[in-house]
Amino acid sequence: MSEVAISQDRSLYELDRLAELAEDVIRRARAAGASQAEVAASIDTGLSVNVRMGEVETVEHTRDRGFGLTVYFGQRKGSASTADLHPDSIQATLNQACAIARYTEADPAAGLADASRMATSFPDLDLWHPWDIDTTRAIELGIEIEDAGRAHAGISNSDGASVQAGQGVSVYANSHGFVGRERGTRHSLSLALIAGDEDGMQRDYWYDSVRAAGDFISAKALGDRAAERTLARMGARGLSTRQCPVLFVPELARGLIGHLLSAVSGGALYRQASFLLDHIGKPVMPAWLNIHERPHLQRGQGSGNFDAEGVATRDSTLIDGGVLARYVLGSYSARKLGLESTGNAGGIHNLIVEPGSADHARDDFAGMLRRMGTGLLVTEVMGQGVSTITGDYSRGAAGFWVENGQIAYPVEGITIAANLREMFSEIVAVGTDVDPRSHLLTGSILLERMTVAGE
Repeated sequence: MSEVAISQDRSLYELDRLAELAEDVIRRARAAGASQAEVAASIDTGLSVNVRMGEVETVEHTRDRGFGLTVYFGQRKGSASTADLHPDSIQATLNQACAIARYTEADPAAGLADASRMATSFPDLDLWHPWDIDTTRAIELGIEIEDAGRAHAGISNSDGASVQAGQGVSVYANSHGFVGRERGTRHSLSLALIAGDEDGMQRDYWYDSVRAAGDFISAKALGDRAAERTLARMGARGLSTRQCPVLFVPELARGLIGHLLSAVSGGALYRQASFLLDHIGKPVMPAWLNIHERPHLQRGQGSGNFDAEGVATRDSTLIDGGVLARYVLGSYSARKLGLESTGNAGGIHNLIVEPGSADHARDDFAGMLRRMGTGLLVTEVMGQGVSTITGDYSRGAAGFWVENGQIAYPVEGITIAANLREMFSEIVAVGTDVDPRSHLLTGSILLERMTVAGE
């Protein structure tokens, strides 16, 4: 029997074992006086190999277990967790959760998600693709990736290549009688390189992240991309302070969408810590822009049939014609706001930003550069200068100065600043160059203007 077939059988066995354990603990919690209870249990395994300059640096095999229990005595809540699935440890965790609940204050918003919202359909989302790779082959692949990058003239050193294979199974169950099983795989390759000459040194990297190893780009393509990115940074210079259009590459553009999600998430809203308070039904982005959540994409990085509370996920729209259509809520934050859960306890599922612009054109990356004309292409941001409360945005940045739609030269040592409210409303275009390595699926994003602070 192949390693993949063995992994398939083992994963199904472990799912059944976790489900039986979860149901048993919920029964015991109810016997101990809990009015409601929920369990999240998981087993994750993986292989991680790092090589540098053709030599093995680390090899790590992991097998992590997690078991979390929450009990409710009326509206008093207690939670406890353990990484040990031994019966004595599980019983101690149950005792601890019950003890905590008996001494906490009642919270009117506490409790399980509504029973009527539990998922009842569990289609296969094609998330399970164990990688039949052993340590020897992982080391060989890491060296192959690094060699491809180091073969480029001008690359002087390496920060190493990594090969990671991971798979996990998890169960969420609650006293509504819901038992949800999930299993998924995540694999990644990465390489970081260094280039240097008499004028200085630069470092950059590239990576790939997939559900199925067959979807990886080739080792050579990854090494070439890391080297090209590193060498392109050589000769970087500063800029004088100015206002100009700014284009975020896709892997950074999704960070802008992440800031939107932070501002419309339940926790920020009920704490009144968001610049988008009371904005449902109001325009927050250009009228041509739409953002949709698609939880059931095959092999999606964020796909799932239910959220962290068992609530069924469904296709929905977050931004409709530039208007904020809803918030991002689990049941607790929904109750605090007098609303209903949006099936987002634990996060968002595959958010898709539709490409386009005010003139409805859809541009690839080269087209986005031409659309910008002259301005700043941002490929790296640094620092944490983003406030969800005020919307103020100020971060260190590096990238390239663009003239007449063509990259002119690399830049570094600058700061880009604006307010997220204006940044969102002044989006000029979203590219078709979508980065598939995340659950936030967007192409590059062009903003009308930001302040660039430099020399």
